[in-house]
Amino acid sequence: MNQPPQIGDRITDKSAPPSERTLRNWIGPEAFEHWTELQSWIDASYPGVFAPDWLYGGKNRGWSLRYKKTKAFCTLLPEYRQLSVLVVLGRAEREKFDERRYSWSPQLVKLYDEARPYPDGKWLTVAVSSTEDRHELIELVSMKRPPLIRA
Repeated sequence: MNQPPQIGDRITDKSAPPSERTLRNWIGPEAFEHWTELQSWIDASYPGVFAPDWLYGGKNRGWSLRYKKTKAFCTLLPEYRQLSVLVVLGRAEREKFDERRYSWSPQLVKLYDEARPYPDGKWLTVAVSSTEDRHELIELVSMKRPPLIRA
């Protein structure tokens, strides 16, 4: 018996990456707006740098859209009725984060503090559910790699 999708479930049909329509229906109109705004910002701020790449992570992780040049920049995670973004902060980014610790939202600081450190850095999965969340995420990834063009 199939269960209805739960908040946070991923798109797991491995036959093909999700279409724009599937994506919009899965994450919902508000999250889809954040999705397109983030993509537009990345394209405008880093022209010609990233070729977004759909990755299939298996039946538990489903599809994600990764932005990477030589190092991972960020990965957009389309989840049922929400959007999350994975950002890996290496040693240099963690030092920058700590320098600005009190300028980040309490939610992001808590997420950062609770993230387990790995040899390649701290992996933060940041939920984007408001314009403020999106702007803070943009600040976070800009700290990781400064934009070529200020959009």
